[in-house]
Amino acid sequence: MEMPDLLTRVEKALDSIRPYLEADGGNVKVMEITAENTVVLELLGSCSSCPMSMMTLKAGVEQAIIKEVPEIKAVIAVNATPTV
Repeated sequence: MEMPDLLTRVEKALDSIRPYLEADGGNVKVMEITAENTVVLELLGSCSSCPMSMMTLKAGVEQAIIKEVPEIKAVIAVNATPTV
């Protein structure tokens, strides 16, 4: 049986947490998966301006992706609000 490609598997992992993001008016979009197996995301909606977005990214989104797709080494967001 052929393994689904990385993007399909990453999207499946994101689908498991999207309801929580959407409940707060946000979402994420995969921009790319680099050759180093880093997922580059764009935070959408309220996630793009939330001061907690970096924590949500690391504690929620990154963990969900890495749990489902262990080949992924890191998750970054092009527009995450840095924590102070």
